[in-house]
Amino acid sequence: MTEKAAYEVEEPGYDSPNGGGNGVRSGSVDEKGARINEAAELYGDIQSAEEYGYVSRGLKSRHIQFIALGGTIGTGLFLGIGSAFTRAGPLSVLLGYTFTGVAIFTMMQSLGEMATWLPLPGAIPQFCARYVDPAMGFAVGWNNWYQASITLCAEISAAAVVIGFWNGAADINVAAWISIIIVLVICLNIFAVSIYGEAEFIFASIKILTIVGLLIMALCIDLGGGPTHDRLGFRYWKHPGAMKAYKSVGATGRFLGLFSTLVNAAFSYGGVEMVAVAAGEAENPRKNIPKAVRRVFWRILFFYVLGSLAIGVLVPYNDDKLLAATSSDSSAKGAAASPWVIAIYRASIPVLPSIINAVILTSASSSANAFLYTGSRYLYALAQNKQAPQFLLKCSRTGVPYYCVGITASISLLTYLSCGKGGATEVFQWFQNLTTIANLFTWMSISIAYIQFNKALKAQGVDRNSLVFKSPFQPFLAWFSLIYFAIITLFNGFAVFIHGSWDITDFFTAYIGVAIYLILLAFWKIFKRTKMVNPAEADIYTGKAALDAEEGKWPEQHPRNVVERIWFWIA
Repeated sequence: MTEKAAYEVEEPGYDSPNGGGNGVRSGSVDEKGARINEAAELYGDIQSAEEYGYVSRGLKSRHIQFIALGGTIGTGLFLGIGSAFTRAGPLSVLLGYTFTGVAIFTMMQSLGEMATWLPLPGAIPQFCARYVDPAMGFAVGWNNWYQASITLCAEISAAAVVIGFWNGAADINVAAWISIIIVLVICLNIFAVSIYGEAEFIFASIKILTIVGLLIMALCIDLGGGPTHDRLGFRYWKHPGAMKAYKSVGATGRFLGLFSTLVNAAFSYGGVEMVAVAAGEAENPRKNIPKAVRRVFWRILFFYVLGSLAIGVLVPYNDDKLLAATSSDSSAKGAAASPWVIAIYRASIPVLPSIINAVILTSASSSANAFLYTGSRYLYALAQNKQAPQFLLKCSRTGVPYYCVGITASISLLTYLSCGKGGATEVFQWFQNLTTIANLFTWMSISIAYIQFNKALKAQGVDRNSLVFKSPFQPFLAWFSLIYFAIITLFNGFAVFIHGSWDITDFFTAYIGVAIYLILLAFWKIFKRTKMVNPAEADIYTGKAALDAEEGKWPEQHPRNVVERIWFWIA
């Protein structure tokens, strides 16, 4: 049965909005009652809810907004973008990040509508299982978990690279830094989601302020405001050029260079869907999630598009330091491998490199923290779908699924591979290649889930104009993002098929993610004999009634002055 009435529940533990209470949560007993009600509706009985517990809505509005703005901005924007510049040139990078940013924005519009309708922990595997096929829920859930776990390793590995920038770290084994970062991110995740939220709020604030500062610095240097007073303009777009040919010559080479930047952009944008993962633990999700989704546009514009433009006018793609930092046998550490720092060196500004290195270290640690959180919640969502062992549902008194956190954190031990031959730099590059395709499959799965969700709303008589968040131009936006990401996935390893470029390792890293996803999908499809979900029978209501009952019970914020008005707009 899919009628909403079938899922209506009583919600004890709140003051009546029509009675003597003010409709605001009044204490831990009320919060616990709300958590149990949400769990009972999803699990089917109150006994299971009380046995396992449930996650807590401990992420405040400012946590969600800053997670949306800067939560997963990691090493891709600071370090990984350099290799794209040396391979394709500044205009190709700008276009690549812009095109991919448009596709990301359209995908997030689709995800935002689903997550606002039903803000569940983990969310994406549940959407795929409910609206498309349980086999897709299984495949995308485990694919997302492995992607988040491996990206956790990539960011920890990158942090180890970054620490090596300082002379005092040269004689200390990289395993020590890896251990410290692993312990740090586990501590930020294991006690309460509010601690994770506060950490991400602080980390994201540092990243946002840094990127804004770098953009202002880039404008000043470009206009001749640096110590050398050399006005750069678009000098480097003329010589050595705006687009660099890759694997061929002429227009074909320039096109291949542009296409190669799309994979780099996909890695940099990885984790942008984290807002929906956090929806199940957000206060007042029907208000805060749409607000956060809309912020993704500004994140794409200011951080990625303007960031890639800024680097492109400050550093030529044939700069010796940039070429050396991005070569496979590079000994450059941390900030020394960042095109931002190379731009600072070229402008003869002596103080900033160590500061920027500290920020890059903060970004890597923050991103590792974020991916441990998302990986654990994907595992939790799989357990809710009965596609992972049920003991994973067990939550602490503060609402943390500690088994999920522990198992996901254990994957970070793979980072110790960077202590061996090749070092942390090589491991980081390998992890980056391995996770990019997993990102793309996540985004394609979201697009497919939305297309089916849109059909389910129509089939079950739900007017989209009644939705709290209605994304525009649907389902065309979902189809656009699906096709765009499918093209990148299919051709991401094109370089190995060019005559004389075959490399079995490059082929493996380019397409192993495709095989993993398809194997997971086929396994559950055959093992459980699942069928595509009929839109008229899709479960779009389970879990919704308990959330609807909470509407109006969250305290309203009313700004008392101009400062509060600005702050409430931001956070």
